This record gives sequence, structure tokens and C-alpha cells, in this order.
Amino acid sequence: MTLVVFALALAAGGALALRPWIRAPEPWPADPPDVRDEVARAASSLRDLDEQRAAGMLDAAEHARLRALVEEDAARSPRGSAVMRGRGAPVRTLALAGLIAGILVAAAVATLPREAGDRAPGTTITGTVPAGAPSTTDLEARVARSPGDVPTLLALAESYRDAGRASDSASTYRRVLELDRDNVAALNGLALLLYQAGERDGAMLAVDRVLALRPRDADALFLRGLYAYQRGDFRGATSAWAIFLDIGEFHPAAPMVRPLYEDARRKLGD
Repeated sequence: MTLVVFALALAAGGALALRPWIRAPEPWPADPPDVRDEVARAASSLRDLDEQRAAGMLDAAEHARLRALVEEDAARSPRGSAVMRGRGAPVRTLALAGLIAGILVAAAVATLPREAGDRAPGTTITGTVPAGAPSTTDLEARVARSPGDVPTLLALAESYRDAGRASDSASTYRRVLELDRDNVAALNGLALLLYQAGERDGAMLAVDRVLALRPRDADALFLRGLYAYQRGDFRGATSAWAIFLDIGEFHPAAPMVRPLYEDARRKLGD
């Protein structure tokens, strides 16, 4: 079966490579301008601001001002570039596509477990799949059996946080820190809870501890920059967020930080 799949892949690649000599190449289809990415980023930023407002991290005036900045930034964003006129696909592109297809199939076949060919119909190649994340009750039971299980305590703290049980979440993070005072995940989790509760100075103590342990930690840099920005310390905000945006391109807070970072730079005259 493996040889058949490999042979079919090579045949498909060969057909793509020979296609230009069989008939005249067709132009690549032109993609229409797509603004969905820009819209999604703006919507995400606005949603983040609304969540910050609901959590008490922003007052009404600051929330309105930051929303205006995000909307202004979205309005200035390019709405797509001019579409290039279609032209024939180069022969070397098609030949390369065929070669890559064959290599990928060969690599996939070589890395499959041996038992893949003997599995029963309907079963997975790599084994059973977990039914899902454990519930809060399950995690509490595990912690009761193993009070020193740090990974389970962290999972329980996150579960409490997601359920809106901020006090229980904070207490659980503190239990982790009693076991491991340098646990970055617990320090970051506790910092966020304190910040949302308005205890920002306490949150910054946890943030500073994280940055002493891990200077390029994205979660800590996000809160450090937000704290500085809301205090009017735009130099401190840009200093923290410049590193954050360099390492946290896909961080959930990145869409919110980008316009605030640019606003702080404008205020500094950079």
C-alpha cells in the first residue's frame, strides 16, 4: 500500500511537471483584495478593550479613548494591494511542485509507526485520543490525592479563573508559589488576577519577579507595558512593548498592544 501511495504521488508530480508541454499554460487566477485580516485584527482589539473595561482594568474615559485609537488605526490600514495580472506559470514551478509532493509523501511514509498498516478500521494511527480536558471537580480530586502536584495545581488555578472564581484561582496560584517560588506560570497568573482586581502595585511585584527570571516573557512584558501606559509613562510602555511585539506576534494581547504602542511612540515624538 505504501509503495502504491508513493508511486501515485510521483506520477502526480510528473504530470504537473510535464503539463506545460502538453498544453499551453493557463494564467494563475488573480486573488481579489481581501480585507478580512484587517477587520479581524480590529475586531479582536476592540473585543480585548471591552474585556479590559469589563474587568475593571480601564475606566470609561480611557476605554473610549483607546477604542477611538484602534478604530483610527484600522481606518489607516491598507485595504489590499493591486492585483497582478495573470500570467503563465513557469515550468520550473510546476516541476518543483511535483518534486516536493513526492518528498513529502516519502517523509510521511517513513515516519508512520509500523503498526499503522495493521490497525483496525476506524482506529487512530498514534493511539487513543483523550476525551477532553479534566473538569474542575476532577482536578480538585487529583489535588486532594496529590497536594504537591504542581502541574495539576496550575491547571486547577486556570480552571477556577475561567469559571470566574478569581479568589480560588489566586489562592491556588499562591499554593504553587509555596511549593516553587520561581514558578513563572503561577507568578503570571497571579499578576493578571491582581491587576484585574485593581491591585496593580502587587501585580507589578509578581511581574518584576517574572522578568528577573525570564526577561523576555511575553505575559509579563504585556502587563508591564500596560501598567506604564496607563500611568502616562510612555517611555516605559514603549520599552516593554517593543520587546513584547518582537517575541509575541501571536500573543492574544498583540492586536490590542499594537495601536497603543504606536500611540505611546507618537506621544514621545518618536
